[in-house]
Amino acid sequence: MNDKTVLITGSSRGIGKAIAMKFAQEGYNIILNCCNSFNELLQTANEIQKYSVTCLPIVADVSDYNAVKNMFQEISMVFDHVDIVINNAGISSIKLFTETTEDDWDKMINTNLKSLYNVCSLAVPTMIKNHSGNIINISSIWGITGASCEVAYSTSKSGVNGFTKALAKELAPSNIRVNAIGCGIIDTHMNSSIAEEDIDTFISDIPANRIGKPEEVANLCFYLASNNSTYLTGQIIPLDGGLL
Repeated sequence: MNDKTVLITGSSRGIGKAIAMKFAQEGYNIILNCCNSFNELLQTANEIQKYSVTCLPIVADVSDYNAVKNMFQEISMVFDHVDIVINNAGISSIKLFTETTEDDWDKMINTNLKSLYNVCSLAVPTMIKNHSGNIINISSIWGITGASCEVAYSTSKSGVNGFTKALAKELAPSNIRVNAIGCGIIDTHMNSSIAEEDIDTFISDIPANRIGKPEEVANLCFYLASNNSTYLTGQIIPLDGGLL
């Protein structure tokens, strides 16, 4: 059994849940997190029990610094430290920029980007002390190319990419890796509201001729976490079926 501990934000369902299940299967202790989906979080925790690892589910809004501070206090009661942080919590919105309100903008930036500051500011000091750690940020190809009708989302993910590259340079001397996965369209609840005809149009542009699976994101996450090469850091790795 692995004695390492991984924190996955936004892990009650979708990509976050798939990541949690993959790491649990590989013997990692799991810290689950969500903001609102408490019942789904408990269901995921129950599913993880079959792997005989320690699983700590915590409800906390990672866009709120004080909530994250309380989360880490709760974590410290169960685990000595967190070895791997996977910043997965996020929201999306499809609307014209001219229809995007200030509240829409603030919620997007706080959830998708400020949350990285909140979580990493509390996780990184111990990683530096231990001279070991791994941070993986779940980003999007729209953070690389931008997307029409997704200005706020694209901006937040572009920020995630800049955060990843800059923090990787700062933490590399401390043996801490920081990478991001630039997801294309993935089969998740967050994308379930997109019309089927729009999905079909999008698929027609993807060389792999399909959308991605949460498990594929989880597998890449695990590779980045388990690969011991400290030379693999500061990268934004597209997972998009060859679209870019």
